[in-house]
Amino acid sequence: MSQSSSQINKYLKSLQKHLTDEHPDNPTLANAVKSFRKMDYVGHSMGLLSKDESYATFVTWWPMIAVLGTFSAGKSTFINSYLDVSLQRTGNQAVDDKFTVICYSRHNEAKTLPGIALDADPRFPFFQISRSIEEISEAGQERIDAYLQLKTCPSETLRGKILIDSPGFDADNQRASTLRLTQHIINLSDLVLVFFDARHPEPKAMQDTLAYLVSASVNRADTNKFLYILNQIDVTAQEDNPEEVVSAWQRSLAEVGLISGRFYRIYNPKAAVPIANPHIRQRFEKKREEDMADINARIRQIEVERSYRIVGKLEQTAKGIKHHFVVKLSDMLNKWKSKVMLFDGLAFSSLAVLAGTGLHLTDSWSLLPAFQENLQQHDTTSIVIAALMVLSILYIHFSIRRGVANGLLKKLANELGNDHDTYKQYMQAFNKSTAAIRPMFLNGPAGWNETTQQTIDEVINEANDYIQALNDQFTNPSGNGGENSQV
Repeated sequence: MSQSSSQINKYLKSLQKHLTDEHPDNPTLANAVKSFRKMDYVGHSMGLLSKDESYATFVTWWPMIAVLGTFSAGKSTFINSYLDVSLQRTGNQAVDDKFTVICYSRHNEAKTLPGIALDADPRFPFFQISRSIEEISEAGQERIDAYLQLKTCPSETLRGKILIDSPGFDADNQRASTLRLTQHIINLSDLVLVFFDARHPEPKAMQDTLAYLVSASVNRADTNKFLYILNQIDVTAQEDNPEEVVSAWQRSLAEVGLISGRFYRIYNPKAAVPIANPHIRQRFEKKREEDMADINARIRQIEVERSYRIVGKLEQTAKGIKHHFVVKLSDMLNKWKSKVMLFDGLAFSSLAVLAGTGLHLTDSWSLLPAFQENLQQHDTTSIVIAALMVLSILYIHFSIRRGVANGLLKKLANELGNDHDTYKQYMQAFNKSTAAIRPMFLNGPAGWNETTQQTIDEVINEANDYIQALNDQFTNPSGNGGENSQV
């Protein structure tokens, strides 16, 4: 067993123990780790995963809240207010160009740790993200610390959760990297707070930023986890036109595709512009309190949503292997075999024609019986020539195999676009299925057999059982009390 795979196994054992200790009366998540390990066996067998990878690291096991938005939208001020700790720097200009992962610590003093603390620890959402950063960096290989940092905080409101503060979108000199990491965060988060700045009454000036923030969410199946927040709405109090400001933002968001979803209006009372008119002040405060109550309720809800998200990811990944990866890989392999046989036929037919033409033009047909006789008598020269011919044929065949495989992978990369993680899995599995040591006559992708099929079906059934267990924990349709309340 390699050192990297040993580290993954050590992590999974530690994770399972932690979840068992955290929820001694509810073993669902701890059992889900076992199911992820079963699925890892399938992934490793097929080549979808390398030996140092686990599907369990594709999901965050702690509730995660992402805070996105433009510069000066008040993201850091909101986080400080939520934590009741002055942790993040605030200001009208860009104050931080890194993604900041914020987690609870028992130490009284907040600490800032370098990005490597996240890259090397599979408990956090950026485990081994440096691999992706190396792929997308516009300036060559960059240090992970240039993109990420970890901050610890003793705030009790943060206990059991992870917050991520993102750099703004509209002034980043490594925009592609920022967008790639933002998409990674969105995929893993239980709740995404998207902040806009009410102090900029012309939202069209940020059309590119708005388009990305909306496109990242509007076509997703989990759009309900996005909350759109118009922050610092107090600046409109002097003119008493908050409805007009909100309408302008809603129209602008609709133009880039967002036609549904809840739009919140908040501000920070400690940093607010004084509102002299008591009636206007009362109306603004009431609206802010109502919206903040809704936001805080959603934050509290993510503990429950976390459990369903993890089990849902387990089922989704297992079904994805069975119904998408296997089907697509099988289709690619069939195309690969057909094209290899076609090009083999063309290549060897062309060689046969050229050889026949050469023998005819040089009148060398008469030499073939002597060549065959020498070969039967183990003549060294004839054996060497025969061996070279065989090696040439094999070289041509395997070159065709590899060339056709690379062509199909290139086409797949164009189909998947920016979905690098999915492409990586297909590439690894397809390369394993088309490896030189694997005979072409074998059907189906490498590693997909009766045992792995049964394993995937077991995982899907276990995921359904976990959902039932969660429903029994959080629901009670019969209304019965006591120990017999579960149906």
